Amino acid sequence: MINTHLSSQLSQFGSASIYEAQGAIGALDSGIKPLSHTMQVFGPAFTVDIRPGDNLMLHYALLHIQPGDVLVVDAKRFTEAGPWGDILTEQAISKGVAGLIINGSVRDAQAIKTLGFPVFCRGLSIKGTAKKQPGKINIPLCIGDAVINPGDYIFGDEDGVVAVSPQNLAAVLKATQERENTEAQYREKIKQGSNTVDLLGLRDTLNKLKLA
Repeated sequence: MINTHLSSQLSQFGSASIYEAQGAIGALDSGIKPLSHTMQVFGPAFTVDIRPGDNLMLHYALLHIQPGDVLVVDAKRFTEAGPWGDILTEQAISKGVAGLIINGSVRDAQAIKTLGFPVFCRGLSIKGTAKKQPGKINIPLCIGDAVINPGDYIFGDEDGVVAVSPQNLAAVLKATQERENTEAQYREKIKQGSNTVDLLGLRDTLNKLKLA
């Protein structure tokens, strides 16, 4: 329950702020985007490793996923088939799944957006998939530079997706709050005539580069 409370508080901040506050780590690569710019998602990761062009393990995963979980799927960057569509979305909603992050494509985009289910993906493809190949659930996945472990907390919005380990939630929340407060002060000072070079202490660097 503590982690749920912390993650809910952290979800009030943008993914970029969370990423920076935790030391510029945990970001999935920028190729993974929300289907709609208004989509947001947060919750613990339920990880799934699937074979490109096959979605059997997604059907299997939805038998075991818990309400509030975010389905994080590694489809190996394969974008020439959509292993996720409107029917799986309906089932995910009925199970209380918080959203989908997939290192691959989806299809039935308009239906998914109408249903209001948060989906972050690498692309869209009208092509279907087989349902024959094995895979794995609840194992570490590597997407971009980020390693996502089962139970890591996922935060996604229009800027991108970031993962935070459960044991770091409290520290990252504190750091994010401090970062937001600092940036609020910067905005006020800029309105009063300050500039980013002085606020960020960039004068010495500019002098060294003879850019003063």
